[in-house]
Amino acid sequence: MPHAQRFRLIEDDGAARAAAEQLFAVVRRTLEPVLPAATEILHVGATAIPGCLTKGDLDIVVRVEGQDFAAAESCLAARFARNDGSVRTDDFAAFEDAGRMPHLGIQLTVKGGPLDVFHRFAAALRADPELVARYNALKRAHHDHPMTLYRAAKDAFISDVLRCCP
Repeated sequence: MPHAQRFRLIEDDGAARAAAEQLFAVVRRTLEPVLPAATEILHVGATAIPGCLTKGDLDIVVRVEGQDFAAAESCLAARFARNDGSVRTDDFAAFEDAGRMPHLGIQLTVKGGPLDVFHRFAAALRADPELVARYNALKRAHHDHPMTLYRAAKDAFISDVLRCCP
């Protein structure tokens, strides 16, 4: 993504949530038959969290067993572009489809791996409206600012939440 990209919240988060849920259902129905049987496909982004402000995209985590990672990665790579702005390891890979409405991001993780945290962060937010309020304040403070600044603040916030909520 270009360094000049700006973080922007959308105004109609109800419509964004509906669009994200609809796309999530389509993607899950498409992926379930072609991924290993023990795979979990979860909607984990802001559009999955009641009351959370969003930029309107859909974030999905695909969680697999370690022995299934290579097959799942090949399957996703055949269907989606790699997210070149993301890290890639032996137990994590990121994909995207910028042509989808809303924008689709898919994170593939090995269950229990070091980057298998997306579902934990979403669960922590769902369980604590105060965390959602703090996350929303962070988002409001970064609205229309460089995406890199928002991502750095978001990463720090997520790290703090995961440290407090194992």
